Amino acid sequence: MDGIIETISMFASSEPALYYLIIGIIGAAVLASVINIGAMYVVWLEVKLLGDFSARYGPNRVGGRWGLLQIVADAIKLFTKEDTIPEKADKPVYVWAVLVACIAVMLVAAAIPFGALYIDGKDYPLVVANMDISAFYVEAALSLMAIGTFMAGYGSNNKYSLLGAFRGIARMISYEVPMGVCVISVAVMAHSLNLAEIAQNQTLWYAFAQPIGFAVFLVALITDLGRIPFDQSEAEEELICGYNTEYAGIRWGLLFFQEYNVMLLGSFILALLFLGGWSGPIIPVPILSIISPLIWMLMKVVIILWFLIWTRSALLRLRIDQVTDVGWKVLLPLSIVNLAWAVAVGSYFA
Repeated sequence: MDGIIETISMFASSEPALYYLIIGIIGAAVLASVINIGAMYVVWLEVKLLGDFSARYGPNRVGGRWGLLQIVADAIKLFTKEDTIPEKADKPVYVWAVLVACIAVMLVAAAIPFGALYIDGKDYPLVVANMDISAFYVEAALSLMAIGTFMAGYGSNNKYSLLGAFRGIARMISYEVPMGVCVISVAVMAHSLNLAEIAQNQTLWYAFAQPIGFAVFLVALITDLGRIPFDQSEAEEELICGYNTEYAGIRWGLLFFQEYNVMLLGSFILALLFLGGWSGPIIPVPILSIISPLIWMLMKVVIILWFLIWTRSALLRLRIDQVTDVGWKVLLPLSIVNLAWAVAVGSYFA
């Protein structure tokens, strides 16, 4: 083992550019695999919980009693379906829309710490790119999803799809502004824009230090995810599935999975910013003590996912004008009030 480590160190010192390129490719492959598999089982979790909430069966055929392999069967089905492109679609835009959505998700995932390892009394964040401005970077990368949504709606040459794309952009813009203000509020109180440092600096969870900011960010996050009651871009009763109406097969499947990818990543962001990230007591077991921060992080993310799924089953869809009114007239003023509070408290404790 020592020989392998020494060989890798010598290669890194002699060929640093090639070394970091290889590490980047490996990291990207691992990250993409983990995120997409995680999103697949978020879909399974949603179907299972929605079945429980409405007193009906969830997946229970493929993969045993709990239907754990049902989502794998669905993925195989999508891969084997015919891939059709509308005759009058703008084909380059139509095709690239899916790629832009996938790339935007991976750009977000690269800067998110998914937990930490506790080694020799110190936390080591599990993150591909530990940036000093990762909070702002993630916010900016999330906004790229609007471009993929618009490309899908415009390239389909379908009026329902285009209307869904416009609704999605209007929704995203009206809620990303208060979301960004809440991120600034957290950064002011934490004296850092690094997500890992924000998580580590929370002796008191910011959900309690900034309750208004937490509520605003939670609502804005649900809206940015396009979840009920804010899924106007996919309103089946009005738009026949919205911006992705004309997509089929694996292209539709990729757009579908990207929504759950963002849902999973958004849960991590909420946990990092307001719920203390991976903070929690170290489990006094030799092996579990190392991964105890990761365990706490995943527990918080699962609770957030449960809440997001519960809101879908409990609430009704709002009209697009109601959604934008709430964003500009309610959440934005509240986020500014929260920013003033964060500046006052942050300055006092600085």
